[in-house]
Amino acid sequence: MSRTILYARVSTTDQTLDHQRTQAEQAGFKIDEVLADYASGVNTSLAERPDGMRLYDKLRRGDTLVVRWVDRLGRNYEDVTDAIRHFMRQGVVIKTVINAMTFDGATKDPIERAVRDALIAFMAATAQAQAEATKAAQKAGIEAKKGDPVKYRGKKPSYDREQYQQVVDMLLFGKGASEISKVTGLSRQTVLRIKMDRAGADAALERWGM
Repeated sequence: MSRTILYARVSTTDQTLDHQRTQAEQAGFKIDEVLADYASGVNTSLAERPDGMRLYDKLRRGDTLVVRWVDRLGRNYEDVTDAIRHFMRQGVVIKTVINAMTFDGATKDPIERAVRDALIAFMAATAQAQAEATKAAQKAGIEAKKGDPVKYRGKKPSYDREQYQQVVDMLLFGKGASEISKVTGLSRQTVLRIKMDRAGADAALERWGM
């Protein structure tokens, strides 16, 4: 009997496990089991995480692997693409909560396969770019803390971690500032500031412990 497994990665700056499961269920997924790792996606590959390793043993042909976004499956382009291709070869369907993407190795049509593979490459590349921006922002936050904390904190962000991530995710798929503003509840100016300086916006959250 096929199962649907949600894999979540949770860190101190990430969404909570409960939130990720709630998002998946609201998107229409009926989750049979949840596996989660409390680790940074920037530093550890999927196979280096305890529950990430369990995925390779648990998932069987016909199962569905649900992740919030492809960056859950690796720390860089190679990790993400390798993991997706491995599971597809095993007959596992990978689905994302954000933008409802589906990666299925069963398709035989050459055009569909080409589009699928190009999309995997694009999403993996954007996931790595986002991870590197986050890493740079965290480093900037650490450096700022070495000085006067009041001086370097700056103005408190008008957005929280979840709203920031929503903006980033929607920008990756070419959504406009006005549409993002309506969805997130942020002003259009705030969305544009995040768009123009994603690393700086992330660093501001870090400085305020958000």
